[in-house]
Amino acid sequence: MTSPVTSIDRIGKYRVLRVLGEGATSEVFLGHDEFNDRPVAIKRVRPSALTDRHGGTQQAHFFAAEAALVGQLHHPNVVQIYDAVPDPAGPYVVMEYVPGTTLREFCRQDALLPLEQVVEIGFKCAMALDYVWRQGLIHRDVKPANILATLSPAQQITDVKISDFGSVLNLSADTTQVFRVGSLAYMPPEQLDGDALDTRADIYALGAVLYHLIAGRPPFEAPTQPALMSLICTAQPAPLPGLRAGVEPAVDEVVQRALAKSPADRYQDWHSFAQALSSLVANQHVPRGNLQAVLDSERFNLLRSLEFFNQFGDVELWEVVHRAKWLRYPLAHRIYKRGEEGNTFHIIAQGSVEVYREGQRVAHLGAGTSVGEMAYLAPNPELRRHSADVVVTEPAATIAFTPEAMARLSPSCRHLFDEAFIRVLVRRLHVAHEALAHPRRIL
Repeated sequence: MTSPVTSIDRIGKYRVLRVLGEGATSEVFLGHDEFNDRPVAIKRVRPSALTDRHGGTQQAHFFAAEAALVGQLHHPNVVQIYDAVPDPAGPYVVMEYVPGTTLREFCRQDALLPLEQVVEIGFKCAMALDYVWRQGLIHRDVKPANILATLSPAQQITDVKISDFGSVLNLSADTTQVFRVGSLAYMPPEQLDGDALDTRADIYALGAVLYHLIAGRPPFEAPTQPALMSLICTAQPAPLPGLRAGVEPAVDEVVQRALAKSPADRYQDWHSFAQALSSLVANQHVPRGNLQAVLDSERFNLLRSLEFFNQFGDVELWEVVHRAKWLRYPLAHRIYKRGEEGNTFHIIAQGSVEVYREGQRVAHLGAGTSVGEMAYLAPNPELRRHSADVVVTEPAATIAFTPEAMARLSPSCRHLFDEAFIRVLVRRLHVAHEALAHPRRIL
């Protein structure tokens, strides 16, 4: 389907390419940021919405909420907000452009996603909303239309991003904020009642999104808003196994807990919710289908368990998940050969290797340590030449990087790698010193 054309050439300093979407109160354009040479999404409030005596004040609040977050959110599963301009003709917010669609496209009965993909999306959204919560924010409008999905050339979802922070509740702001906002179908009872909210309100909303993605219908449906509000506050959602074949009770249990009426009965934090979702994959409560052999959620949890990455935050761990090359090696495979110049280093995720120098075993390395780091650290090619053979002694999985791939990481992520390498090298120097000073004790 082609996007609508537009007669608008520019909005402020941004060149307008085409219309991405239109609503009653705003319109979204695909633009080009010429200074940074990148595509952007520009959401502009319609002038008619500002002059409406009922909605004008609310639209101004929504704009102010997003404007306050310019440059503040940096997470791979959260849409970045680049700019906000209070143009009297129509205030606009400039955001990261995400090519693809929204999860609303996958809420229809004829377009449902595989169960394991829904769980994977839930895990990524939970981790992203945990980041949002740690910035002192409650989204308050988590719904399928506000979760963007990037698509592969084969139209498969490759990643998701939380968007639209116009309804956000900023717990650290000292300005007046709008209450009772959000989308009714995904709103928890306490939000309907106007009670004080915490992160468990967004946990409910994400639970409602997952329910909709699994069942093809929201947790509650009614012909009128008052009737829908009554169901949200008093009724229990229908069990998911009865709405879709192949849904195990364990999946229903996780989603239903997120949808509990009382916040005290839900998951109390995003980490608990995310781990409950990832356990559905780990315990094989969802089929693997045709998705990749290892899901991103599994890779993320594996990294978090490795000593090498114990100083990395969630944002940096997601960078590693997406930037690293994930490799498997069989028993007796030679990862490095003495005399060859190295161009890749590995962090051992599973299995083990042994290091041989002139036929003598000098080290046994297991999960959580690195090999070949001189490919990244050495200042010249001669120092990058391997001085030993490295052989797999237990079938291994590694996380591999080249210096070129490292250069594409954020400065903060590279800094954490440098610190991790220093810790590894200090331990090895200590072991070498002990071997020289106390050879009997080492043997």
